[in-house]
Amino acid sequence: MMRVHSGEIQFGLVAALFLGLGVWAGMRLVGGRDVAAVPEGNPAARATLGISEREHEVLGLLAEGLSNKEIAARLGVSPNTVKTHVARLLEKLEARRRTEAILKARELGLIA
Repeated sequence: MMRVHSGEIQFGLVAALFLGLGVWAGMRLVGGRDVAAVPEGNPAARATLGISEREHEVLGLLAEGLSNKEIAARLGVSPNTVKTHVARLLEKLEARRRTEAILKARELGLIA
């Protein structure tokens, strides 16, 4: 059997090796963590500014560089809801742009 099917056996072994390598690399990159999870940040600053849990999630996703549509898809809400959260974050952080809000949030320790 080994002489007749040696090519198929070698192909199967290489495929199994690449499958294992792909699973290993995926686990290393993602690490088995929840992608939408946002670290707690600075709870005192969050409370002082009045930033809700959902606004904090949106802030973390903004810091990842996601658009409103991408954030909406990730959180399962409408893009208009994301716009509202972003507008409130800009107001609470006294920022004019998203990049300025992210910078201030990092300075306050709200996001990494």
